Amino acid sequence: MSRLIHYLLLSAFAAQILLSVISCRQKNLSSAIATDSLSIARGSAIFAQHCSACHDFDYDGIGPHLGGITQRVSVDWIHNFVRDPKSMLDAGDDRTKMLFARFKTLMPSFSHLTDDELNDLVAFMHTQEAPVVVAGDSNGQAIEDPIPAGIPMSDLVVELEHVTDIPASAPTGLKTRLTKLGFIPGSDRHFIVDIRGLLYELIDGKPKLYMNMAELKENFIDNPGLATGFGSFAFHPEFLKNGLLYTGHTEKVVAEADFTYADTIPVMMQWVISEWKADDPHASPFKGSNRELFRVNVVAQTHGVQEFAFNPYAKPGDEDYGLLYIGIGDGTSTLRGYPEIAGTKYSALGSIFRIDPLGNNSANGRYGIPPSNPFAGEKDPGVVKEIYAYGFRNPHRLSWTQKGYLLASDIGQVNIESIKLVQPGKCYGWPWREGTFLVDPHKDINKIYPLPENDAEFGYTYPLAQYDHDEGRAVIGGFEYTGSAIPELKGKYLFADMNFGRLFFINTADIEPGNMATIYEWRISYEGKLVTTQELCGHSRVDLRVGVDNKGEFYLFSKQDGKVYRLKRVVTEGHLRTTSGPV
Repeated sequence: MSRLIHYLLLSAFAAQILLSVISCRQKNLSSAIATDSLSIARGSAIFAQHCSACHDFDYDGIGPHLGGITQRVSVDWIHNFVRDPKSMLDAGDDRTKMLFARFKTLMPSFSHLTDDELNDLVAFMHTQEAPVVVAGDSNGQAIEDPIPAGIPMSDLVVELEHVTDIPASAPTGLKTRLTKLGFIPGSDRHFIVDIRGLLYELIDGKPKLYMNMAELKENFIDNPGLATGFGSFAFHPEFLKNGLLYTGHTEKVVAEADFTYADTIPVMMQWVISEWKADDPHASPFKGSNRELFRVNVVAQTHGVQEFAFNPYAKPGDEDYGLLYIGIGDGTSTLRGYPEIAGTKYSALGSIFRIDPLGNNSANGRYGIPPSNPFAGEKDPGVVKEIYAYGFRNPHRLSWTQKGYLLASDIGQVNIESIKLVQPGKCYGWPWREGTFLVDPHKDINKIYPLPENDAEFGYTYPLAQYDHDEGRAVIGGFEYTGSAIPELKGKYLFADMNFGRLFFINTADIEPGNMATIYEWRISYEGKLVTTQELCGHSRVDLRVGVDNKGEFYLFSKQDGKVYRLKRVVTEGHLRTTSGPV
């Protein structure tokens, strides 16, 4: 009997040890994770501000989905990675190496977050379960490598010259959040915008603050993070006479929107489109008045109202003269599970507007709808008559070629980046198409499939050029080179990938409706050395942007360091020193 008791005691002790081992393993992953509602609410706010632009809990985006993350890695790992992902990569951490190999970039360090803030963030993420994988599709097997062929490298190498440095706009994180460089038509006055609310004029090579949106609009917000704030700007073609400037910025929800959707769908913020009238068009900084043209509800912060542009080739008397084009993304509606509210002629989301800012025949009477707009004559009251074209995920930049073609760089989901030749009334497919591939927005939007046999019946218009995520992560357009400093660039439309910082071009001779143009890569040098944009800014994720000045010369700049460069001349690679490779 004593032996039996001894055996049972030993068995119980062994079981306790096993339970302790299991418990220790669980503690490594989820112990000390707060479960109270206050911690979770604070963590939700931190996630919205710092993480939600790149991460979701159901689908991969710019970064991996985070559904069930606390069941896969320890709290310590999350803390260490959020604080300094580069150090973890340098130390050889296996998961960090896997993520870098997959996404080809590292997220920025969030070393400014305190232990308490990180614990709250983990508490919120712990409430999010791993997504349920939806298998199969009636169209067959999902495509793993949509464009197997790589982008060919050209022999074009262009020397850069440093122009200026834009001041840091935050004490931590990205030094700046530069998005666009532009100019006043008919002048040599150039401007660059930091989405944190700051519009600078470049005077004698130095930035001078022209407009501070946060001071001018009491409800202005530039959080949470990516793609919120002072999105874009455009000076009226007759600014020097009428002093009119057009901008878009984000606000908390404080008023009824002009463009909305069913009230059962959440509204995270609003994009507000404004007209500003300078008291003296020649003065700097801006002083004057403003009025609101309209506002747009969006589900979440990404893919908002990112672009304003006037056709630079339109002359007084032309149909297009003085008409404002506005690129409006899908407002994250598809990613959040509401694909039905974007990409149709019944919704502002996922479209390119064309309006007459000086007219008054819109529904709110604050601007005009040109009679030549493709849907201006529609009798259906639900049709958005401001739409010029639709079916875009994020038409981030608009520009025209000398032939008069309008091009839009459309940032994709996780498969295809594209340049689109925009024609009036056409549908470009999102959220049912990504590039020349099918998407099912009601299933896993990260999977793409071959086009159906009856695809022509749907009437979609497909890209002028496209590349997949083996080559980059987010396309940024893009201008036809019209300058005189670099004759070798004539006949090229130059654009880039904002994440990887790779530089591309297509030949303008290939820009025709129905064509699929070949993309080529080109390279840069600086101070006599062949460099990558990653080396130039010191980060694997470049956050690159491009711009042109009033003479058609081309510029590069990055959010990472706030430095602005101009293309100077073509150089011969044989005369350059090489560097050790990308960061």
